[in-house]
Amino acid sequence: RSLRESVHHLISAKIDALAVGAYFHITDRSITCTATGSEVIFTGLFANINQLKSVEDIGLCWIEEGESVSLESLRILTPTVRAHGSELWFTLNPDAADAPVMTYIDGTRLDTRHTHVTFADNPWFPPSLEGERAHLQRVDPDSYQHVWEGVCRTHSDAQIFKGKYTIEDFTPGTAWADPLYGADWGFSVDPSTLVKCWVHENCLYIEYEAWQVGCETVDLARLFKTVPGAERATIRADCSRPETISHMRQHGFPGMRAADKWSGSIEDGVTFLLHFEKIVVHTRCVKTAAELRLYRYKTHRLTNDVLTDIVDADNHCIDALRYALSPLIKKPAGWVVFEFYREEAEKRAGGQTGSSAQPTQ
Repeated sequence: RSLRESVHHLISAKIDALAVGAYFHITDRSITCTATGSEVIFTGLFANINQLKSVEDIGLCWIEEGESVSLESLRILTPTVRAHGSELWFTLNPDAADAPVMTYIDGTRLDTRHTHVTFADNPWFPPSLEGERAHLQRVDPDSYQHVWEGVCRTHSDAQIFKGKYTIEDFTPGTAWADPLYGADWGFSVDPSTLVKCWVHENCLYIEYEAWQVGCETVDLARLFKTVPGAERATIRADCSRPETISHMRQHGFPGMRAADKWSGSIEDGVTFLLHFEKIVVHTRCVKTAAELRLYRYKTHRLTNDVLTDIVDADNHCIDALRYALSPLIKKPAGWVVFEFYREEAEKRAGGQTGSSAQPTQ
């Protein structure tokens, strides 16, 4: 809307800093290179988009703060920049996944190159900002991912673990109870995961994780051995893959066993996790931290209201946590009775187990 809100001052300052002012003529509205005749003009898409239609021979158009550009502005701007070899450059910190500019980032356009840069790519990153960066990482991981890592904000009201977890370095105390281990199985798209966690004074501490997509069954033992103590521990795993549990028992993990599941066990497990005073994720457990940030409730497609159903995504480390904690999670009323009837049914079926041995009424 005005030169004060543009990058005019920034570019002028850099010209001075680089001591190349002799090659440029700077006015309050434009910058001209005296050596080539190229001109830099400044305007705002918000208020002046229609004026751009009459501008010709634009070779490069740089759109700063592209996350806020409207779809209508993009529709007008794109055909306006039409000189041979011309380019559109967008710089932005992604805010919403459905922002119009994201069509240039999500890979659907073959004529676009996307480069993701963060503070870690900046060789001049000032030490004075390191304290601020580290503080935000500890106290508000979701904001940290947006501000410092350039990740889209999530729907905060739909985030299940918003404000519940922190990311810290920690060392388990000698007085802590033994650690708990949980595993989830995946392959082609979903990862196989193993987590090591501790419960101490109503806090959950996640110390180690193993995570890999496309891990063959024969390679699972190698993956899980990266988690200290796992080979000697009781590991509760997703019971939907009994053949994998059997394989792991025979290949160095004799304590592997199936975790209990019941109707509503996901919701019960999430509720149990939320009852911890806080969840502390070790800085090395980057996949677990990402899932805790992304795990969310469904939202209404039209109104964006938060619903009660949980999105079945970003949940593999979280599922492993639920399995690890399953002996501590309160089961719904009637579970013990169901177990008794199942045992009685198995006895009457001659000790057989499986779908043929149904609990009686």
